[in-house]
Amino acid sequence: MNTSDIVLAIDAEIAQLQKVKALLTGTDVTTKRKPGRPAAPNKATRFNPVEFAKKTKRRTMSAEGRAKIAAAQKARWAKSKKLAKKTLGKFAAVPAK
Repeated sequence: MNTSDIVLAIDAEIAQLQKVKALLTGTDVTTKRKPGRPAAPNKATRFNPVEFAKKTKRRTMSAEGRAKIAAAQKARWAKSKKLAKKTLGKFAAVPAK
């Protein structure tokens, strides 16, 4: 008996023992795990969008609040553009060597 035959016999024995263990413990070891997050064991931990929508109340923003946010963002953009124009002006004034 050569080494490869011995290794094959050992692998067969290991597979047989794993099947017996699965039968005794009630878990199926023969199936391979899939990549990614494992499935949730019970329904309580699963996400159901319909139930989530029922439980959560969406907050609404007034038109005045949206206008304030829009004005603040426009002011930030204007400040950023002004700073960019100012720094570009400094570099444009420097003569090239």
